[in-house]
Amino acid sequence: MGGTLGGGTAVGGVESRSPTIRRGTNLPRMGDFNEAVILDAIRRESRGLSRVELAAATGLSAQTVSNICRRLIDGGLARETGKRRSGSGKPRTVLQIDAGGRFAVGAHLDPAVITYVVLDLLGRVVAHRREPTPHVVDPDRTMAGISASIHALVTSSGVPSERILGLGIAAPGPLDPVAGLLVDPPELEGWGRVPLRDFLGAETGLPVLLDKDVIAAAIAERWAGAAAHTGDFLFFYLGTGSGMGLVVDDTVLRGVTGNAGEIGGLDAACTTRAMVDEAVALGVLPPGSAPASPREAESGLGELCRRAQGDPVAAGIIDRWAERVGRGVSAAATLADSELIVFGGPIWPHLADRFLRVVPDIVARSPFVKPTHPTVVTGTAVGDDVGAVGAACLVLDHMLSVRPQSLLLR
Repeated sequence: MGGTLGGGTAVGGVESRSPTIRRGTNLPRMGDFNEAVILDAIRRESRGLSRVELAAATGLSAQTVSNICRRLIDGGLARETGKRRSGSGKPRTVLQIDAGGRFAVGAHLDPAVITYVVLDLLGRVVAHRREPTPHVVDPDRTMAGISASIHALVTSSGVPSERILGLGIAAPGPLDPVAGLLVDPPELEGWGRVPLRDFLGAETGLPVLLDKDVIAAAIAERWAGAAAHTGDFLFFYLGTGSGMGLVVDDTVLRGVTGNAGEIGGLDAACTTRAMVDEAVALGVLPPGSAPASPREAESGLGELCRRAQGDPVAAGIIDRWAERVGRGVSAAATLADSELIVFGGPIWPHLADRFLRVVPDIVARSPFVKPTHPTVVTGTAVGDDVGAVGAACLVLDHMLSVRPQSLLLR
């Protein structure tokens, strides 16, 4: 390789279409790209594909497909899983991803909680760990704790170390992805230009990728979640803060500095802390319960959502938030011509019920959304650990996905 479903609501009543499998090239010296094409085709078909089907789907010659399949099998990435009859011909051998052939580790540093996962090649969680983010501003001590937790998780998972492709780290922006630094994230006081990537690389001995949590979450949905069958979607991340990830033509948009997705211009009130502060100001939550930390803000939001079940004032706070977000994602989905809008993040379980009542109708009525295709609105299929799963998917995506830019002459 070359180095790096909750149910949906269809506006217009039509389900999202499946993507077209990428075509390969029979030109020489394109082996890495073609291997990724074949592996991606096998991964996206849960029943597996025969070599004949792979050749037809990718446009590669039968000999090229046969050679690549042998390399994938020998490398522990794919396996033969029996035979399937098609028509009157002899049964064909079916290939599927060898889920246990390789693994990836992911860690999500959120201001309220740090989550860790180990994923197999199909993006399934085989080990999981979660712990509160320390209140004390001490990045060195926190990074040492993250390293120790990663070692403990890998050991308890039983995954052989030689099968781990690498470690992905998802963190709130802004980041310097080239230098591997966190650059003063708003809710992580004292984390100014912290070398998180290089520290964890040295401590764990693994190749490390660092990216924004919203970008990682979008990749998780693309790899193994609600967007597994589309290459054009928008992911709206809801955590201590909010962010928006865009995938266009199966490519995640990162921006010139890798910090695409900040939505401060959408609404300054799109934060957990702002919602809880409003609830205190309106008397929904008791005086003096204004949050002093991200963890307290998340706890306060949980209480607000519980009260919203029987308190119209509490419900109104959340519904107004959903309306603001709904208008924003409608405009963004039109700008990117997205066919799918996915919501997720650490606080999504608190908000899912009311958001999925409010947002689909806003998208359907939006003057921004034109009826050229349906727009599906859904919640994450990955779960509230989408940030950590996305961090591990950074590794899977970087190492195993199709990258057309690899065909460019340097």
